[in-house]
Amino acid sequence: MRFPIWRGLVFLVALSFPAYWLYEGLQRLTGPDPGKVLVDNLGQGGLILLLLTLSMTPLRRMTAWGGWLAVRRQLGLWCFSYIVLHLCGYLLFILGLRFDRLLVDISERPYIIVGALALFGLLPLALTSNRYSQRRLGARWRQLHRLVYPILGLALLHMLWVVRSDIGEWLAYAACGGALMLLRLPGVASALPALHEKMTKTLHKGVDG
Repeated sequence: MRFPIWRGLVFLVALSFPAYWLYEGLQRLTGPDPGKVLVDNLGQGGLILLLLTLSMTPLRRMTAWGGWLAVRRQLGLWCFSYIVLHLCGYLLFILGLRFDRLLVDISERPYIIVGALALFGLLPLALTSNRYSQRRLGARWRQLHRLVYPILGLALLHMLWVVRSDIGEWLAYAACGGALMLLRLPGVASALPALHEKMTKTLHKGVDG
């Protein structure tokens, strides 16, 4: 396995956040409604992990370092895990496992449907993120995993609906998502290796000078 220390570090960091949030909730350090705070943190963390997953390919093109792609699958699976925990937290702490209230809650908060669509979109990506599925699906694997782009749109819409009274933070995430989509345009993507080479030469000139 390549980059074992880097992979292990990413694993520990991704694991530490939900563990810390759970500790905060159990210690009542997050206010009178720790369950809602935990749910919100998991949802926001899932969005951040989705953006990080999408950033691995551009970073690889810009730096020529293979470690970025080495953790891309892990980040994607952590993203899915965070969102599943986000859903479980909603069912437990918001609904109180009273499933008879689910339809009422959906009618009052339609952003739940948008979030559910994003989760269901992530499910086949998580299930097929292994090498066996890549070999089995062939070219269809890449087509399937392009679902991540509309999933990002759904995730941003879900967050916008939730935090509509505080738009500033959402704009930052939306800007990051837009930049990552821009970096995937053929003309921009093909220019990234040249940009890396130019930056490397400039750095070497600065060191030598």
